[in-house]
Amino acid sequence: MLLLEQCEELFKTSNLYEVLGVCKEASDAEIRRGYYKVSLLVHPDRAPDDELATTKFQVMGKAYAVLADKEQRAVYDAQGIVDEESNTLDQDRNWEEHWRRLFPKITIQEILDFEKQYKGSDEEVEDLKRLYLLHEGDMDLVMESALCCTYEDEPRVHDILQKAIDAKDVPAFNAFICESVKKKNNRKRKAEKEHKEAEEMQKEIGMNSEDSLVAMIKQRQKSKEHGFNSLISDLEAKYCKKPAAGKRGKKK
Repeated sequence: MLLLEQCEELFKTSNLYEVLGVCKEASDAEIRRGYYKVSLLVHPDRAPDDELATTKFQVMGKAYAVLADKEQRAVYDAQGIVDEESNTLDQDRNWEEHWRRLFPKITIQEILDFEKQYKGSDEEVEDLKRLYLLHEGDMDLVMESALCCTYEDEPRVHDILQKAIDAKDVPAFNAFICESVKKKNNRKRKAEKEHKEAEEMQKEIGMNSEDSLVAMIKQRQKSKEHGFNSLISDLEAKYCKKPAAGKRGKKK
């Protein structure tokens, strides 16, 4: 089956940009970042025995390979076609190894440095506004999806979104401005429960300081839209060096 047909079957769209969750005008860095984020959802590590997930992962890799190649991207943008015979779409390529070369692991310190830099930045504000629009003001979903956020960050997040509403950058959704006290309290209880579970896990396992830190971050991020890996996706997309370009695919 051809790549665009696979995309339509698996993702209900033949648009390669939509498969990677980016717009057509996205920069190379944004496409790389988008590929990382969406691929985490179906990465073989998450479901090693899931054949459908593995197939989706491979197709995402092919979509990225096309859009990461300037010549192929230009042809796709102009004609809406993909060169199925190009070397970049080699059927025998190990897409898991290719993914690992693109996104090697980073350190815990880099994660912490990123969090420190990200909080309060313009990037965080834009991300929060995007999530607010996506979830139509539902703070449960916004807080679950926001990077680097715990329950303690909620007043700060709420203030950022309220300022965006006041500035008419985003609409005033009823779910946000009329949220019930009960809903807020439920969110608080859930956060307290997760924090307690993380502390108990530390005591039971007897982790060292670094392992403990990793566990706390994982526990804190486990409800996020992409799990723990959503926190480090920006890091790996930003800081991991892109490997040297290989051979260009041949054209028909």
